[in-house]
Amino acid sequence: MANTLPERTPALPSRGDNRGMDRAEISRLAHARHPIAAPVSADRAKALLRRLAPPGGSRVADLGCGQGEWLLTLLEVASGVRGTGVDSAPGALASAARSAARRGLSGRVAWHQADAATWADGEFAAVLSVGASHAFGGLDGALEAIRGHLAPGGRVLFGDAIWEAPPTAAAQAALGAGASEFPDLAGLVERVEKAGFEPIGGHVSTREEWDDYEWSWTGTLAEWALRRPSGDEDRTEALAAARTHRDEWLRGYRNQLGFVTLVLQDVRVPQDVTA
Repeated sequence: MANTLPERTPALPSRGDNRGMDRAEISRLAHARHPIAAPVSADRAKALLRRLAPPGGSRVADLGCGQGEWLLTLLEVASGVRGTGVDSAPGALASAARSAARRGLSGRVAWHQADAATWADGEFAAVLSVGASHAFGGLDGALEAIRGHLAPGGRVLFGDAIWEAPPTAAAQAALGAGASEFPDLAGLVERVEKAGFEPIGGHVSTREEWDDYEWSWTGTLAEWALRRPSGDEDRTEALAAARTHRDEWLRGYRNQLGFVTLVLQDVRVPQDVTA
């Protein structure tokens, strides 16, 4: 599922029935008011998607699509494009399908519950993967997987975390990530180039975008929890997750963890280009 932060399980109180709220459900609830699920403003997301510019009538895939906001917005700004969203979380895909129906896009998009790392359905003119590199074992695995789905000469919208400053011990502890877990911006671009892609556009998330995202994540989850009855176990778990996340952000990685979203061009020559 699309999620900006590294894969980690919130510190939740134990419950005797061993059910509990899983990470995917917590993420879905927390992103209800910020469905882009990344520290990127809606206007900036649309600008990046317009830059992606897949040709009309082509197929695009979103690997780790979450609730599908990036893919659905692309379908709104790119006439005639057909989309395929892939994610392992059924709750997120159900939300994506409802959103597509509300926006009149159901006929142009298909949703697949599958492991994005192993799913296959031929080549696509463009591939999106924003905040989902953990599903592929990290940055390099994500870039390799994307290439496997992309037609030669196609384009990619790729978003991933970076260090904007050398991480403190508190930041590393909050994220469960060592200093080598993420590159800096220059290091990420270097690895993108080595994977056979050329950046043709991009955006580094601002402090305002990060703060908007984090306040929305923690506040939306806390609001959901506080609407539930006192003593309800989901209320207790969700509120604990919101408070833990907020503390990790404010005392840990704020102003150190960054996020970059790049529009990439595959350097391979398209198959329909002749000498």
